[in-house]
Amino acid sequence: MAFDFDAIICGAGAAGLMAAIHAAERGRRVLLLEKGKKAGVKILMSGGTRCNITHDCERRGIIEAFGPNGKFLHSALAQLGPRETVQFFEAEGVATKVEDTGKVFPVSDRAVDVLDALLRRLGRSGAKLSLTEPVREIAANPDGGFRVVTAARTVTAEKVLVTTGGRSFPGCGTTGDGYGFAAAFGHTILPQRPALVPLTVQPAWVGELRGITLPDPNLKVIDPAGKVLDSRRGSMLFAHFGLTGPAPLDVSRAVSGHPNPATLTLEVDLLPGEPEQAFDEFVRVETAANGKQLLAGVLSAKLPRRIADQVVVLCGLQPTRTAAALSKPDRQKIVAATKRLRLPLRGTLGFEKAEVTAGGVSLDEVDSRTMQSKKQPGLYLAGEVLDLDGWIGGYNFQSAWSTGWLAGREL
Repeated sequence: MAFDFDAIICGAGAAGLMAAIHAAERGRRVLLLEKGKKAGVKILMSGGTRCNITHDCERRGIIEAFGPNGKFLHSALAQLGPRETVQFFEAEGVATKVEDTGKVFPVSDRAVDVLDALLRRLGRSGAKLSLTEPVREIAANPDGGFRVVTAARTVTAEKVLVTTGGRSFPGCGTTGDGYGFAAAFGHTILPQRPALVPLTVQPAWVGELRGITLPDPNLKVIDPAGKVLDSRRGSMLFAHFGLTGPAPLDVSRAVSGHPNPATLTLEVDLLPGEPEQAFDEFVRVETAANGKQLLAGVLSAKLPRRIADQVVVLCGLQPTRTAAALSKPDRQKIVAATKRLRLPLRGTLGFEKAEVTAGGVSLDEVDSRTMQSKKQPGLYLAGEVLDLDGWIGGYNFQSAWSTGWLAGREL
């Protein structure tokens, strides 16, 4: 049967662009459909418009970042791992740098350079990119291949790849369209929830500390029964609504995935590098030696001053309390509030502010060696439409580049 194209790819984000490039460079006739006015809009927004391309680690480091679902990425990463991704972009003129956190960025700090490199390579590949052409329906032909119905036309292809993304940052056009396409072929669609999203908290005083960053606290999400649902150590920023930064974003999937987030507590160790006994001894010795100094002033040797002030108040002491004659019970309160600060949660800021989507097309129904659907031969799925979400730090982009590249090999 004669088809209009060998492969049609639905969605020109990170995974779709990579797949189109790889398939077209193999000599396949490729049509890349994008409903928005631009390709790769989320790439432009990511990393504060800097685009965190990947993480500086081995393949197993990427797999670890996705938890139990990470094993699905073995084949994709074998085709295009973090090293190969950096080489891909550097070959297109995008010099990269590794920051202290392990995040890999373009030296220019410009996400547009990353997208421009992809579009240049796409142009050379011979793939056809069609913008402002949303896909309405994907249907299998009885005698093989597919019909793809868009707002403008119906086109046919031997194979189809769905790379329409999840539901995070819906302003980019990622509104979950791919879940309906996959479900039409019998795929199980797992409930979606926002991930890598800022946390909202109940105590009003948290908002009063907005703008303060802690470089390395340890966070635990705890349910009403005392079970730790997730934990992460990393930077945290106080904001008017609650908490953001790498550590809160990394544990956010446990919060958004809970049926009643307002029953959860975030336990924060403000000084994870200091054992509790050592901090207790520090408070005992320093308050005895500096009795005339404000108690918060003594604590500010270890904590930002505004946080030290708040710890004192949380312990039921006056902000003007001096360090003199600090009782053992009050000292223990100070230690507990510093090492086990408990913040009742409200929830998250939702999909509008989420960087990725947890949930989506069940991985059990996709062949990880090819990205082909186990429900419909010739149908492929890659990128965030799949039930894959990892830590902050370039891991999710790596998943998109790799699964897209692997799918492009098969189209």
